Amino acid sequence: MNILVVHNRYAYAGGEDEACATEVELLRRHGHTVVVYTQDNRTIDGAKRWSTGIRSIWSTEDHATVRRLIAKNKLELMSVHNFFPLVSPSIYYAARAEGIPVVQTLHNYRLLCPAATFLREGKICEDCLGKAIAWPSLIHKCYRKSFMQTGAVVGMITAHKMLGTWRRQVDYYIALTPFMRDKFIAGGFPPERIVVKPNSVEDTGVGSGDADNFLFVGRLSEEKGAAVLLGAWKTARTSRKLKIIGTGPDEMSLRAMATGLPNVEFMGQVSAERVRAEMSQAAALVFPSIWYEGLSRVMIEAFSKGTPIIASDVGPISTIVKDGQNGMHFRVGDCADLAGKLSSFPAAGEGLAGLRRSARKEYERCYSDEVVYGKLMEIYGLAMEGNSRG
Repeated sequence: MNILVVHNRYAYAGGEDEACATEVELLRRHGHTVVVYTQDNRTIDGAKRWSTGIRSIWSTEDHATVRRLIAKNKLELMSVHNFFPLVSPSIYYAARAEGIPVVQTLHNYRLLCPAATFLREGKICEDCLGKAIAWPSLIHKCYRKSFMQTGAVVGMITAHKMLGTWRRQVDYYIALTPFMRDKFIAGGFPPERIVVKPNSVEDTGVGSGDADNFLFVGRLSEEKGAAVLLGAWKTARTSRKLKIIGTGPDEMSLRAMATGLPNVEFMGQVSAERVRAEMSQAAALVFPSIWYEGLSRVMIEAFSKGTPIIASDVGPISTIVKDGQNGMHFRVGDCADLAGKLSSFPAAGEGLAGLRRSARKEYERCYSDEVVYGKLMEIYGLAMEGNSRG
C-alpha cells in the first residue's frame, strides 16, 4: 500500500512525535511505501501568531502540497497524526479531492477541548465537552493562557464543526483507548467511525531492573504531574534514587522544587536508546499524570521492558495499569498517597519479579508490533473498502 503520513511536530518533542515515527517505521518494515509530510511548530515565532491562527483553520499551502504529493506518488490512503496548528484540516479536503480515504489518529482531546487535556488549574475540566462552541475555554483562556490564541483554536474547531468536516471528511478515527473513544462519542463524533488501536513500541528485549531506581520520563509540564512526584518525594521513605528524564516549560521551577531533596537526578532530554537503557534498569516507572492522557508511549515502553508502573488512577491509566498486577495505583494528585506507594514498593525478590512478569505479558498481549500492525491493517482495510463504495 502507498500511504501518506502527515504530522505537525511539536515545539517540545514528545510522545506524539515518537508515535508517528514508530508507525512510519512499522509500515515500512512490512513493505509499505510511506511518504511523510511534516510541519514543525519550532518555525512559529511571535510575529506569526496572527497568521498561524488563520492558517490553523485553513492552510491553502498545505492543501495544495498534499494534493500534489498524492497525485505524484499515487498514494492510496492518508494517515494523519497531528494537523494543529500549521497543517490544518484543509488536508482532509485535499485527500477527498484526490479520491483517497483519511484515517485520523486521536492522540489528545484537542477537538473536544481547546487545551487538548481536559485540565484547568490542575483539575479535570469537561466544561466544553459537547458544547456547540467551546465558550468556557475563552473565559478561562485555556490555550496558552491567551484569549486570542484560545479564540483561534475555538474558531478552528467551530468552523469545521459547522462545515461538517469532522463527520464527512474523515473515514475513521483511531482512539488509543476505549476511554478516549467514549469521550469523543460524548463530544458528538460518530461512534461508527471511531475504532480503538493502541500505539506500539519496538521490542528491544526485557530489562533487568538491576539499577533498582525509580524513573520518570515525560514532558516537564503541569499535566504530566512531575510536581506531584517531587511533592511525594519529600516524605517518601525510600533509599532508591529518582531519575527524571525530559524537558519542558516547567523544568526550571521543578529543578528549584527539587533543591535539597535527596537522590534526585535531572537528566534532561536524552536519546531514545538512553531512555530504553534507563527503563530496562529501573525498578519502576512513576507515572503521576494528572490528566486523562491518550496512551503514553512511555507506559508501553515500560511494559515492553517488564518494568512495572506506579501510576495515578485517572482516566484510562487506571485500566492500563492494573493495581497489584503490573504496577500500583495512587490517587491522582495526592502526594501523600504516592509517597506511601513509593515507600512500600517491593524490593528485589518474588514480589517485584511477579510485577515484572505481568508487565511484560501485558506488552505481548496488547502492544507488540505484530498485534498493533494487525489492528492498523484492519482499520486501513475498512477505510479503503468504504472509499471504494463512495
